[in-house]
Amino acid sequence: MPKAMILAAGRGERMRPLTDHTPKPLLPVDGKPLIVWQIERLVAAGFADIVINHAWLGTQIERELGDGRRFGARIAYSAEGEPLETAGGIAKALPLLREEGDCAFLCVAADIYTDFDYARLLPRLDALERGVEPGMHLVMTDNPAFHAGGDFALAADGLLRADGERKLTFSSIGLYDTRMFAAIQAGSFVPMRPFYDAAIAAGRASGEYFNGAWHNVGTPQQLQQLDAQLRAVPG
Repeated sequence: MPKAMILAAGRGERMRPLTDHTPKPLLPVDGKPLIVWQIERLVAAGFADIVINHAWLGTQIERELGDGRRFGARIAYSAEGEPLETAGGIAKALPLLREEGDCAFLCVAADIYTDFDYARLLPRLDALERGVEPGMHLVMTDNPAFHAGGDFALAADGLLRADGERKLTFSSIGLYDTRMFAAIQAGSFVPMRPFYDAAIAAGRASGEYFNGAWHNVGTPQQLQQLDAQLRAVPG
């Protein structure tokens, strides 16, 4: 069964005061917590085996979601205490991600809303797992106003480049190989950017473009706007 990890350990400083007493992933839009939108889409796409890391007010997340059965999922938790950044968080969760050996897995942020069909990534997941060297595959989207410069360029050959004529924004939806993180000591604070840079430089980072609904929910205003937008859609 393909595995997914939802990153839910952030403090959500820009979302204060809403996050003073509620973890950001549990903030609701259209009556449903942000993270539940993610879980439901993952399960619908076949990613029912889910690992969630948490730090700030993480017990609330566990209490709200439980073991995942009511969503048709199997949820396991990786409690960090203090946020370890993305690569550090993945490294700590490796025992849960590779219960049956090294594998590729889907990783998504808890604080985005999207209608991306995660099932599109299943063939890519299989390809990564067959790779001799560990690689990654990132979903890229148009640059929002708050990130106009983008992150990486997507070349015609499907590989990501550090620079290019048109940079796109990383959507916080990616496929990674667990072997990439094996050398990180569990509990270490390790950012993800060096792993992106190394994979791109080695030609082991592919990407795809997505132009559907995608929202990075970082402030109370963005949360309110998304809530209003979803409530305005019939059904």
